[in-house]
Amino acid sequence: MRKASRLFEIIQILRLSRRVVTAAEIAEQLEVTPRSIYRDIAALQAMRVPIEGERGLGYILRPGFDLPPLMFSVEETEAIVLGLALLERTADTALKQAARRVNAKIAAAVPEPLRQVLQGNALQAWGSVAPAPEGVDLAMVRAAIRDERKLVLDYRDEWGNATERTVRPLALVYYSATAVIVAWCELREAIRNFRADRVEDCQPLEAFFPGEGNRLRDLWTAGWTGSTVAAPA
Repeated sequence: MRKASRLFEIIQILRLSRRVVTAAEIAEQLEVTPRSIYRDIAALQAMRVPIEGERGLGYILRPGFDLPPLMFSVEETEAIVLGLALLERTADTALKQAARRVNAKIAAAVPEPLRQVLQGNALQAWGSVAPAPEGVDLAMVRAAIRDERKLVLDYRDEWGNATERTVRPLALVYYSATAVIVAWCELREAIRNFRADRVEDCQPLEAFFPGEGNRLRDLWTAGWTGSTVAAPA
């Protein structure tokens, strides 16, 4: 998680908490070290965010501080909540956890009557739930797409043939059965689609493709003919 995102998440954790929160608790939620949280808290306090507390005791956000409201309408809020519910059908464990946190933030920010509707399970997304793939962390793939970082995949195709591919990940497409990684394959020198449930291992490389992601995505979308994703490689 980048520092800017982490600072925002720390404010949200403290804003939603009814009690003092320790650095260790925040660090566990954000998957960083307590030392990083101490530095982040100090940075927020330097920016005049009213966080009180100290190491070993915990932290609390003084009442009255909040981020500017987004001012969603009721229907816009319901659209977000339903979209978050749809994420529960995917195989992306990290996104599902993020969706639950967003739901909690929305519920904490809206007026009480609407909060009761949102928390009353009035909006549901139904259907099969895709199992999380065993060989690849989809959160890592999403990070590699954002950072334009190459991945190496141990991949087994539909006929059982095993190959190793170095790819430039461009997009993730979520289906009810699995997720598909869209990437530029350096072996085939073309855009290919890899089913996440056929990836046996996936590791990031210390190699990047800065500035190429948008161009390659334009190439991908220009090749759409009736469906957004071709048969997996």
